[in-house]
Amino acid sequence: MVKYENVSVSFGKFQALSNVSFHLKKGEVLHIVGPNGSGKTTLVKTLVGLLKASAGTININAEHMGYLPQKLNTKTNMPMTVREVIYSGFRKQRLKPTKEECTLIQEWLAKMEISHLFNESMAHLSGGQQQRVFLIRALIANPDLLILDEPTSALDPSFREKFYFLLDEIQHKTKATIVHVTHDLTDAVTENCYVMYVDQTIKFFGKYHDFHEFEHRGHHHA
Repeated sequence: MVKYENVSVSFGKFQALSNVSFHLKKGEVLHIVGPNGSGKTTLVKTLVGLLKASAGTININAEHMGYLPQKLNTKTNMPMTVREVIYSGFRKQRLKPTKEECTLIQEWLAKMEISHLFNESMAHLSGGQQQRVFLIRALIANPDLLILDEPTSALDPSFREKFYFLLDEIQHKTKATIVHVTHDLTDAVTENCYVMYVDQTIKFFGKYHDFHEFEHRGHHHA
């Protein structure tokens, strides 16, 4: 599904990523951790095509990709409604969603515990509410590759655990490949998931149960 071979990304003289290589198969879950400024978001942006690698090769075999960026484009004057933003995540769109599509949107809003926001303007939402809307947008078309860059950063703690439970449920049902950037593995970890510790280069890549030993050797993620 995802294949990186000796990938480097430079901005002028600064090298954000150096010689990154890893493979992910269909249905695998990867959590990316590392200190601030370590290149996690740069790696994700190369994955979704927002940045080009300075060297190396990237091969992605995905029919449909869902993406939630770290920094949401949530201008206070955004005229779009919640329904319109979520509808923009559908694979095929018309001038307006059908009754069935509206029902699906409402079902997802209920899962995210924001059913009352269906016709609300995005400009009136809190940061946490906006993040839930953009999460739905990333998930609603059942992507086979899902990229989440700190998806719970604006969510209140009481909902984070529910979100990760929902994500695990989706992954088991759809067998989607998930790449997830996080500062806290506590709620996100599931059995057989992979962890990557990035600090310009890959310092660790393997199963979560082996990551403990790596941390005990003196590496700590922020």
